Amino acid sequence: MNCSISGEVPEEPVVSRNSGLLFEKRLIERHISDYGKCPITGEPLTMDDIVPIKTGKIVKPRPVQAASIPGMLGMFQNEWDGLMLSNFALEQQLHTARQELSHALYQHDAACRVIARLKKERDEARSLLAQAERQYPVSALNAPTANAPVLSNGKRAAEDEDLAPGAKKIHPGISSTIISELTDCNAALSQQRKKRQIPATLAPIDALESYTQISSHPFHKTNKQGIISLDILYSKDLIATGGIDTNAVIFDRPSGQILSTLSGHSKKVTSVKFVAQGESVLTGSSDKTVRLWQRSDDGNYNCRHILKDHTAEVQAVTVHATNNFFVTASLDGSWCFYELSSGTCLTQVFDTSGSSEGYTSAAFHPDGLILGTGTTESLVKIWDVKSQANVARFDGHAGPVTAISFSENGYFLATAAHDGVKLWDLRKLKNFRNFAPYDSETPTNSVEFDHSGSYLAIAGSDIRIYQVANVKSEWNCVKTFPDLSGTGKATCVKFGADSKYIAVGSMDRNLRIFGLPGEDAPTES
Repeated sequence: MNCSISGEVPEEPVVSRNSGLLFEKRLIERHISDYGKCPITGEPLTMDDIVPIKTGKIVKPRPVQAASIPGMLGMFQNEWDGLMLSNFALEQQLHTARQELSHALYQHDAACRVIARLKKERDEARSLLAQAERQYPVSALNAPTANAPVLSNGKRAAEDEDLAPGAKKIHPGISSTIISELTDCNAALSQQRKKRQIPATLAPIDALESYTQISSHPFHKTNKQGIISLDILYSKDLIATGGIDTNAVIFDRPSGQILSTLSGHSKKVTSVKFVAQGESVLTGSSDKTVRLWQRSDDGNYNCRHILKDHTAEVQAVTVHATNNFFVTASLDGSWCFYELSSGTCLTQVFDTSGSSEGYTSAAFHPDGLILGTGTTESLVKIWDVKSQANVARFDGHAGPVTAISFSENGYFLATAAHDGVKLWDLRKLKNFRNFAPYDSETPTNSVEFDHSGSYLAIAGSDIRIYQVANVKSEWNCVKTFPDLSGTGKATCVKFGADSKYIAVGSMDRNLRIFGLPGEDAPTES
């Protein structure tokens, strides 16, 4: 009779009272201590259910391999190979443990820096409060004055603009209620992603291979040409573009009509984003401001807030998945977290490492609790939105990080810079693939995953579409579109709904749409 676990004749046989199965004593005792159940039937099993069987001493026959010198050498070789494989597995586990320890130590260091910064800001706030109380009695502060500043067309009060050089504005911070809202949104979106399937309406690869330019729309002024940002509202098929001519344009693609032109910035519009169902639009500009535009009943967009918390060019605006909050990133080395309804800056985050680098790009993770930012010093920084702590840094790029895009699967991050595109695995916090599509003199200006996470677009001197694969498989380039602007600089790219078309902005004033010829193509403006 053989042991039910090892299949060999047991040296100390025992039998289970419940199932009647025979086991080697040392094997079944170890299994019970680890799992507390029968390894064969899965029923609960304890030491008291095991009955020893008295037998005569068993002498195992010598194995065939041990009957000759060549056989013994082969047996020793197998044992040695097994030992080496086991040693290799242990070394791999040790390497992983070291990486996890290094990451934990880095997080601890980041937490210490955040605590130090908070203490410093608290002391500064107390000092400013004490100074204000000395200069202005409480009765004077509470008394209404004829010259009290008012808000007009969303502009901040005048005293916000009269801060002394180097003084910091005091922000209310992200409350526990908002953190709970962000956490609930994260849990809901994470659960949805586990059940996520590629939509059946997604454009297949053979369709993308047949895409060509189907329309071109000259939106912006001829004296200051260049579209440098765009966004698409999938539910209504609206496209927003931001130009060097200081304007943003809202365009209805199916009808081919311009719905509204947003004028008000004094310098180029570096970022434009739709909010929710297009009732609001956010624009960031090199004039150091962010504007929140509200749609009116006549279809035009009016400026509701002008946000002036940054002291340098605003390079990126990204909207949270709740559509209640948004983040702006600036060359002043900070990013701001805003409440959309009031236009209030809840917190302004500076890097406590002492570096003078500014932010050139920003994007929320699909779940909303992680923020990715790119810097002028070629770094990619990952932030925990709840604690505003820098939890990871990716280096290796050359030149400013021009664009950041998270895949809808939540695992991949694509970043673009002068040297091309890098793909990062957020589970292991490492770079797993690089694309260098252009020569050393041509920067990569934009990178974008489609909404399903199936395709990746890269824009530079041309536009290239890649099929998304996993970490180990090859990401194949399925289509390359030439830059038809004649400038050699495609500045931004975005997939339409279900990747049925691709919108491209370049350094001329035209928005170009690539898709299947004759399929739902609007007339050229």
